[in-house]
Amino acid sequence: MSQANATATQRPIAGILWMLAAGLSFVVMTALVKSMGSTMHPTQSAFLRYLLGLVFFVPALGTLLRTRLTGRQWGLFTLRGAIHSAAVMLWFFAMTQIPLAEVTAMNYLTPVYVTIGAALFLGETMAARRITAIIVALIGAMIILRPGFREISPGHLAMLGTTLCMGISYLMVKMLVEEISPVVVVAMMSIFVTIGIAPFAIAVWVTPTLPQLGILFAIASFATGGHYFMTLAMQAAPVAVTQPVTFLQLIWATLLGALVFDEGVDFWVVLGGTLILAAISFITWREAVLKRREITPNPNHPKL
Repeated sequence: MSQANATATQRPIAGILWMLAAGLSFVVMTALVKSMGSTMHPTQSAFLRYLLGLVFFVPALGTLLRTRLTGRQWGLFTLRGAIHSAAVMLWFFAMTQIPLAEVTAMNYLTPVYVTIGAALFLGETMAARRITAIIVALIGAMIILRPGFREISPGHLAMLGTTLCMGISYLMVKMLVEEISPVVVVAMMSIFVTIGIAPFAIAVWVTPTLPQLGILFAIASFATGGHYFMTLAMQAAPVAVTQPVTFLQLIWATLLGALVFDEGVDFWVVLGGTLILAAISFITWREAVLKRREITPNPNHPKL
């Protein structure tokens, strides 16, 4: 399908609704992870979340078996699985260390890393506007972290590592979703991440209780749904349309942290997260404008 035809079939309302569903799923999942606290090692929690989540892909076994992957696609899935495994373990650790709103706000750094990675590794140009937006996003991150004004905890460092790994994973999924069904992309991620985390989980293994397994199954349910909804959103509409919807996650996470976990509302975290998302939204809007110029014919050009 040509780029022009792909644009013609985009469904912005559907993309927004799918991203809204993804955001709600991720916030509920995050709250459930937070509720577990330190009752289980974060690495074991991460492993069980993905292992239990595999049950949702049983109906997709036929699709998986029928899908013929190239050597390049196997390589991308393997590399993405390793990188995503690191991101997941770091994220679960961060959840035990810092407030819910800070985790959510710092998650917004992922598209910034994607923009930088696209320039460094995919040959995309870095115009002055994009560089300015990245600087604004980094200022937002500094407002959240406030180095020199408060202690930067291991949880903050873990989130910086999480967003970097997620950014790389995001670049890969954007390549894969153009070639392969979203169901296959999400299922392969779950399989490879489960395998990737398994050795680390075995090293800290403690037999879980039934209530813990129940919470982890709920986490797996919302996480799997969130990833699938996000993939559908990316397929239905441009990122420039769906990206601003993710700001609602910060609002929901802040309210949950205050009302459920008694974390209080940190004005600087909200301000920093808002700056980061504003910068991301500008970058994605600008990308959409440039792509429209590339695929929209100039009315002054001769008709063939």
